[in-house]
Amino acid sequence: MRRRTFIALVGSTAAWPLAARAQRPQRIVRIGVLWHAGSEREEAPYLAALRQGFADHGYVEGQNLVLDNRFAAEQYDRFNQLAAELVESKVDVLVAVSPASASAAKRATSTIPVVFVVVPDPVGSKLVESLARPGGNVTGLSNLVVDLTAKRLQLFKEAVASLSHVALLVNTGDPNIAGRTIEEAQEAASRLNLMLQPTGIKQPRDLDAVFSTLTGEHVNGVMTAIDAMMFSQRKRIADLALAERLPLLVHNREMVDSGGLISYGPSFPDLFRRAALYVGKIITGAKPSELPVEQPTKFELAVNLKTAKALGLTIPPTLLATADEVIE
Repeated sequence: MRRRTFIALVGSTAAWPLAARAQRPQRIVRIGVLWHAGSEREEAPYLAALRQGFADHGYVEGQNLVLDNRFAAEQYDRFNQLAAELVESKVDVLVAVSPASASAAKRATSTIPVVFVVVPDPVGSKLVESLARPGGNVTGLSNLVVDLTAKRLQLFKEAVASLSHVALLVNTGDPNIAGRTIEEAQEAASRLNLMLQPTGIKQPRDLDAVFSTLTGEHVNGVMTAIDAMMFSQRKRIADLALAERLPLLVHNREMVDSGGLISYGPSFPDLFRRAALYVGKIITGAKPSELPVEQPTKFELAVNLKTAKALGLTIPPTLLATADEVIE
């Protein structure tokens, strides 16, 4: 149920520039999209948002737009292979979803423009030289999820009054993001008088064993780091957390839809809609090296009351009143 929507659009992302509309080419534009998940079904909400973003600015599949979607299924060797295939097919712009996808795209080409989406730390991941002046052929939209770690933990403690010992699930295959998330979470946990237990996961098959040990270690809450594997395994993680009666803090609304208790973070569909604008700017002549990396402007707090009820939790009315979405 939609409770509150906060949208702060800034500068160039507010509307399609008039000059760009005038210069829009009549030829069919080919956009390659390298996804992290394994199928169109798994990426459905974000693919729909990307298509809507293009349609909002006059680019419609079957008319003047071709989307060449490739799905890596989180197999890291596949990212490189599929990025190379898209470059070989001579797409006009390559859209890269997730840090692994963006890194593969950058390795595959230094000439075809690359627009990344939902990358937590594009500078630390060495995708761009700086947020203001990316340099090279790569730019896009960051998601700030790592930077929001402290805020998420604060909301988690507000939602779960008994919270004292939190396990932080991180993907050890991405040491840059895992390291930054652990550092941010440890600082926040210290301020909130919480014990934090970083818990590494290498493969989805590790999840069952990890959750089976958490309650024995007196953990009474779990949070996920931003990561493609955590997202793709969101239903399984939510089910395991519920089976162990552990409240689960996740990093976006779609993961709350899958059974997580609470999330706070940027609207991922909004980022995908805005990515279409960046692609359009490049098509009409803008240089990726001069397009600043943009940050989220729309943030969402979501709470799953079904999950709360199953856990025997009462979410404070003050928190519910500020939520953008409450699942009942």
